[in-house]
Amino acid sequence: MKKILLGTVALVALGLAAPASAADLAARPYTKAPPPMVAAIYDWSGFYIGLNGGGAWSHKCWDLINDGLGPIPAAAEGCHDATGGTVGGQIGYRWQASSWVFGLEAQGNWADLKGSNTSLQSGFRNESKIDAIGLFTGQVGWAWNNALLYVKGGAAVTSDHYRTFDIPTGIQFDRANETRWGAVVGAGVEFGFAPNWSVGFEYDHLFMGDRNVDFTAVGTFGVPAGTFTASDRIRQDVDMATVRVNYRWGGPVVAKY
Repeated sequence: MKKILLGTVALVALGLAAPASAADLAARPYTKAPPPMVAAIYDWSGFYIGLNGGGAWSHKCWDLINDGLGPIPAAAEGCHDATGGTVGGQIGYRWQASSWVFGLEAQGNWADLKGSNTSLQSGFRNESKIDAIGLFTGQVGWAWNNALLYVKGGAAVTSDHYRTFDIPTGIQFDRANETRWGAVVGAGVEFGFAPNWSVGFEYDHLFMGDRNVDFTAVGTFGVPAGTFTASDRIRQDVDMATVRVNYRWGGPVVAKY
């Protein structure tokens, strides 16, 4: 009986000591929940400036409409392609709304587009050259993070030079120069490869229309320099394919949860 009583007392004492021991244990440390995942997305908003370079080609057709003695019915002199390289720069501003990207841009390029053909009327060699191209455009695009696909359109301007040469001697006979305005449409794709840098490819078509161009003598073959010699109606369009590199500043990256 004494053993049973002692065992009961021991069990009760152990039961009372257990809660006290638990109370003496250190509280479980608080662990802060991990922050939500954040993905950095590319933002195309901001000013940018860049360089471009590539190739271009212009198709030109000449019709003689004044032979120097007076107006005549348009007489085809033939067509030729003026091709060559081009390099220049652009500056603009873009702003992004959701996945839509809108922009304005001015571009200026040096060019060396040359071509010629033998006139079906005079037998002279008709030569043309474009040495400068300017574009003033608006843009609308769609962005997939750091990839941008866009179309553009606006005004275009070219600096044109025309010459005619006597084929047997190679001596220049007359010349004309003009600054021609027209329209441009184009499309491009651009990729951001760093927070502020992007590289892209763009194709543009310039609609430069028909213009009547007056030629004057250069002072050869006994014709005084500056004498009016002829008028041609010259039709022209231009295509450009360029690689572009831009540096942009103003809000390159936005955090998205």
